[in-house]
Amino acid sequence: MNMHMPAASSAPVILSVQGLIKHFEMHHLKRTLFAFDEISFDLHQGEFLLLKGENGAGKSTLLRTLYRSYLPRGGHAFYHTQEGIIDLAAAADVDIALLRRREIGFVTQFLQPRPRVAAEELVAEPLRLAGMAHAQSLDEARRWLSAFGVKPGLWAAYPSTFSGGEQQKVNLARALILPQRLLFLDEPTASLDRNARRALVARLAELKIAGVAMIGVFHHPDDVADLTDREINLETRTIADGADDVAE
Repeated sequence: MNMHMPAASSAPVILSVQGLIKHFEMHHLKRTLFAFDEISFDLHQGEFLLLKGENGAGKSTLLRTLYRSYLPRGGHAFYHTQEGIIDLAAAADVDIALLRRREIGFVTQFLQPRPRVAAEELVAEPLRLAGMAHAQSLDEARRWLSAFGVKPGLWAAYPSTFSGGEQQKVNLARALILPQRLLFLDEPTASLDRNARRALVARLAELKIAGVAMIGVFHHPDDVADLTDREINLETRTIADGADDVAE
């Protein structure tokens, strides 16, 4: 792992990753698939950290491990919640679920829309769950759908009928409508047109100013060059027996 580090931030630390390890056991092949080993860094409030590296270097795996979609093999990820410090690497699933609702977001290029739920209702849902009135949450949802380039005629339609690019715009609007304290971004621009990419970067800039800490993998890293404070370059590694397979 190589890290480009400018001067240390004076903002409070929101996430401290210490010696994080992730391997996958391929039991049917009797092999261990290496993802990453002994990754350590601090992430400060309002800081934007860019993950770089070749395909298979473990960038998305690192995000999913921090979000706790994967359990790490070792190490710690101390997250400074609003109530105290919790180790994301070892916390109970119920605590992780609560943090995901209140403080930690994950933005991916993939949307799995619920059947027969309109795009505007899907985007407005996080605001309603946070206590906003239904009408106001719909107005805000429509504003963000428009910002990402979703045509008004589609707002009341079901995203399950949309193209991949249009689904991704709905996904971004939903994921970013309610600011979180910590945000993971996994290739959010992969299927977006240029205008939608600009809208995304503008929204990320607003969140950064508001103090949201972000770690991202980007298909077009130049899009977020002005937002990036530091970079971590993950190195591709082979599996334990020396074959050529690597983690995604």
